Amino acid sequence: MRIMRSCENNPIKYARKKAGLNIKKLSELLGAPYRTVQDWNAGRRMPPGWVQRLIVEKIESV
Repeated sequence: MRIMRSCENNPIKYARKKAGLNIKKLSELLGAPYRTVQDWNAGRRMPPGWVQRLIVEKIESV
C-alpha cells in the first residue's frame, strides 16, 4: 500500500526510483533544470497531470 500511495502522490519520483535514475540523470534526460526536478522530487511543486504522465512515459522508455 505504501508503494501505491507513493505512486499516486508523486508518480515522477516513483518512476525515477523504479528506473534507477538519480535527480541529476533525470534532469539531463528531460533537459529540465536540476532545481526543477529537485522540487518535483521533494513534492514542493509539480507539473500539470498531463505533463506528469508524459514524463513518466519518458522515464519508463529508458
